[in-house]
Amino acid sequence: MRTFFFRKSTSDKDLQVFQEELRGTRPFFLIFSFVLIAMYMFAFYSDRTLLRPTKLIPLILLGIFHGALYWFSPHLTFDRRWMVPYFLVQGIILFTINLIAQNQGILLGLYLALSGAAVGIIEDIRKGIIPVAAYAILASVNQVLAWGWGSLFGWWILFGPMMFFVVVYVVMFTRETQSRRRTQLLLKELEAAHQQLAEYATKVEDLTLSAERQRMARELHDTLAQGLAGLILQLEAVDSHLGQDHPDQAQDIVHQAMGRARVTLADARSAIQDLRDGTPSVDNLSDAVRQEVERFTTATGIPCELELSPPKEIPISVHEHARRAVAEGLTNIARHAQANNVWLKLGESEGMLEIALRDDGIGFDPTVKLGGHYGLVGLRERARLAGGSLELISEHGAGTTLTLVLPLEDQGAES
Repeated sequence: MRTFFFRKSTSDKDLQVFQEELRGTRPFFLIFSFVLIAMYMFAFYSDRTLLRPTKLIPLILLGIFHGALYWFSPHLTFDRRWMVPYFLVQGIILFTINLIAQNQGILLGLYLALSGAAVGIIEDIRKGIIPVAAYAILASVNQVLAWGWGSLFGWWILFGPMMFFVVVYVVMFTRETQSRRRTQLLLKELEAAHQQLAEYATKVEDLTLSAERQRMARELHDTLAQGLAGLILQLEAVDSHLGQDHPDQAQDIVHQAMGRARVTLADARSAIQDLRDGTPSVDNLSDAVRQEVERFTTATGIPCELELSPPKEIPISVHEHARRAVAEGLTNIARHAQANNVWLKLGESEGMLEIALRDDGIGFDPTVKLGGHYGLVGLRERARLAGGSLELISEHGAGTTLTLVLPLEDQGAES
């Protein structure tokens, strides 16, 4: 019989809860109506004077009004502004009924029932004591008016324990109801949370699959695509030398291309293994960068001024990102820059690994997205995953400068 006694406002959710609880109170009101009718019939049977029209008619009318107020009490007390008027009107009705009836059974039954209902409606024993005390006083007044002061002590010996039992029973029943209500609410919240977690799990799975696809794309680009691009450049150089009747130089480049093919195959196998166990292979970063620069210079004939001062300790993930970035940057220069000179600087600055790659080529507009060029996208993704930054400065006719800054603290496994 919860009525939201302390609620300042009501919401649609409150109304839904109220309707559900109202359906649960209907059996209680049916039982109460049956007991009320049986109590009146027993009183009429035991006291024939109550069958006189002057008593019978007002008792029946007041009884019907009293029972109707019980039935509508959830609606009447839903708004706390009607709480006090409801208890006041019920008290007046009971006082009038007992003035007319002057029957001990009716006196005890009605006041005990109304006191228990008051505690159940308010759902707070401390505030419920107020209407209970008021009804006890009214019942005592009815007792004194009907049977005199001499009967009050003996009547309280009977009424007091019964009132205490009713209040305690209603309090225990109310607490059990509140506990069951909280349990049902928690179950609903748990079900909603479980559904939300299932939705989140689906989203995480989708994101994980997307991240894995991106990672595989980066690895394929940084191994097979870069390797094949390098082989194409070397084969073009061989064709050029053969056309100029320089077989010795062409043969040297062919040997380098064969070595490049073996390295590409090894890198592809290493990348596949890395995708399986998540642990990239590691070699010396300076040596790896020198090898990339040597292959670039041999294949393109473009000189590259190299300045290397790497930190002593480099995390595995940072090492891998740095090596791939250098390879991608040199490949882009060889394929697109039409440069005459290249400068590469690798060193440590304020706890960060900084790679600066510059050329004096034709340059381009960085704001224009070029379809099919995955390299710069991969570089940006690597910078993001490593917790670093990528800066690209270029304009037509002024060359290009690519600066990659990576933290030397390991940011964890790739997503």
